Amino acid sequence: MKRIFIMAGLIAVLNACNGSEKDATSSENPFFTEYSTPFGVPPFDKIKIEHYKPAFLKGMEEQKQEIETILNQRSMPDFENTIVALDRSGQLLKKVSSVFYGLNSAHTSEEMQALSKELAPLLSKHRDDIKLNPRLFARVKEIYNRQKEFRLDKEQTALLEETYKEFVRGGADLAPGKQEKLRAINSEIALLQLTFGQNMLKETNAFQLVLEKQADLAGLPVSLITTAAESAKAAGKEGKWMFTLHNPSIMPFLQFSERRDLREKMLEAYLNRGNNENEADNKEVVKKLVALRLQKAQLMGYNNYAAFVLEDRMARNEANVYQLLDQIWKPALRKAKEEATDLQAAMKKDGIKGKLQSWDWRYYNEKVMKAKFDIDENQLRPYFKLENVREGMFYVANRLYGITFTELKDIPKPHEEAIAFECKEVDGTHLGVLYMDYFPRAGKRGGAWCSTYRSQTYKGSVRVAPVVTIVCNFTKPSGDVPALLSPDEASTLFHEFGHALHNLFKDVRYSGVSGVPRDFVELPSQLMEHWVFEPEVLNVYAKHYQTGDTMPKELIGKLRESGKYGQGFATAERIQASMLDMAYHVIKEIPADFDIIKFEESVIKRLGALSQIPPRYRTTYFNHTMGGGYTAGYYSYMWAEVLDADAYQAFIETGNIFDSETAAKFRKYVLTPGGIEDAMVMYTNFRGAEPGVEPLLKNRGLN
Repeated sequence: MKRIFIMAGLIAVLNACNGSEKDATSSENPFFTEYSTPFGVPPFDKIKIEHYKPAFLKGMEEQKQEIETILNQRSMPDFENTIVALDRSGQLLKKVSSVFYGLNSAHTSEEMQALSKELAPLLSKHRDDIKLNPRLFARVKEIYNRQKEFRLDKEQTALLEETYKEFVRGGADLAPGKQEKLRAINSEIALLQLTFGQNMLKETNAFQLVLEKQADLAGLPVSLITTAAESAKAAGKEGKWMFTLHNPSIMPFLQFSERRDLREKMLEAYLNRGNNENEADNKEVVKKLVALRLQKAQLMGYNNYAAFVLEDRMARNEANVYQLLDQIWKPALRKAKEEATDLQAAMKKDGIKGKLQSWDWRYYNEKVMKAKFDIDENQLRPYFKLENVREGMFYVANRLYGITFTELKDIPKPHEEAIAFECKEVDGTHLGVLYMDYFPRAGKRGGAWCSTYRSQTYKGSVRVAPVVTIVCNFTKPSGDVPALLSPDEASTLFHEFGHALHNLFKDVRYSGVSGVPRDFVELPSQLMEHWVFEPEVLNVYAKHYQTGDTMPKELIGKLRESGKYGQGFATAERIQASMLDMAYHVIKEIPADFDIIKFEESVIKRLGALSQIPPRYRTTYFNHTMGGGYTAGYYSYMWAEVLDADAYQAFIETGNIFDSETAAKFRKYVLTPGGIEDAMVMYTNFRGAEPGVEPLLKNRGLN
């Protein structure tokens, strides 16, 4: 995820626009003028679906003209007139892309999904038109070969190297015939990845478990029952209870429902998303994607797609990835088997005959936790009111870095449910705007993520502050009960906030060095999770939503004592998904009868995995890898966990988890510089040495 040219130059396609010429240039289009909003955030309330396509087309045309200007100047190629000019090009395209794709994930519609499919081949062609432009590459290559003459500083050198590398990895050195083949492959991959994600959203939204009898609700928390009744009413099924495949519905259902048959029904529907032989089935999409990625890698001179991807990551090669995963897999599997024995015994105690199944795991894990540690999630949720958890993470950020967050009321928002905050330095300097959008809806993809509606950049010598968004799918308020998070959801909020801090603190002059490798990007987010259950932090935010009492010391002790139980399951399901992702992308030849379901089964079987623990993501809904972003990169979460566990030790070793000197070093060497340095150099600048796997194993109780 180093330098990425943001969707750029094409256009003999303006005539393809369905609107009039006036639509494409009118000042009524918010994208064509400077935003006159607080802090220059996008005017979400004024942006309409018809504004996007003209802005995309005009943005591509503008960048095409900017590239022509670079090529047609009489001056000799140098860093400023070529590399910087290229980095600064495409501002309108970046502007519209950040809004469109941000909202397409968080608040999509059928119109947006149709437009995204229409735009995919145009944008793919536009990117290739830049990276495969022989005249432009010749200028970049000349500057790269003469770089010592330009006396560049560290950031400028990084930008030049990343720019050159992006051209080479984009196919600039290929023969013309191979370049044309690459263009076709890139276009098809872009469309397939988009289709995969849209199919997954359809499948997640399609399933509904509607219950009519009170007896069917046995074991479920009151809050979940209330939410299910509200969902049913909204769907025109008043007097019934509706459960869905969105995490705030299915996960507590699997944890607490006493109806084993209904748990099975829910989990089977969840695991078979994209595998239902319907119009949203993803099996053929995956087969085509894997084949095309392999073709692309081999066209570029690599044995497989993983080799192509990993060359630009911290891991460097598949051997290093497998070495890490193997180190963690063996103790994780051993721990998971111990947990399975506990759960099987609990089943037997309940009088349930037969073998423990996947739909039993969360239910009996909850029972065993209660028996072993006298604690369950229903005891904890009242102390994790969403707003309090948010204030807890703001408290941590303030203690570490001195920054503050103030809610902004009168400001455009990406969705009516979103809230906004201004982030300021300790001296009151504006750092950026942070949006938060917490709850699931039909137009929002699953999971949680952090992205930007405007990345940090510079306009002349003035820093342009970022506009950051955290998007989640948390348990909604129901009736008179506010949104009460599970411990896992509280960790997720801290996690995404770590990404937000990375975006807010970043301070680079050039877009081309703003990114970091995929297997480094999770370090700031996972590091933040270490504070969420620290007693000193819990004493600040973990207050009972009804009484206002802080979490009792006894309960805090139980929470921390029980924290490592279940890590066999949690680690095993993540390693299995990482192995599955890698398996698809180390393939060197696609068999004629390639069956992805059988392939997935063979990967899991070779691992010796427990049948009761499916991969965290099965192939047909594994959007991290099949939708792009974490392709041959899902291992990154475990890779970064090695880093974050070691990084937190730096705070522990000082005797103060809020040690300001350590926090200042982490900000300086990890959060601020973007991709100016090699990722491991950035880490060792902070820590003084490369990390080992031992702190991770200790944190997870796997040692």
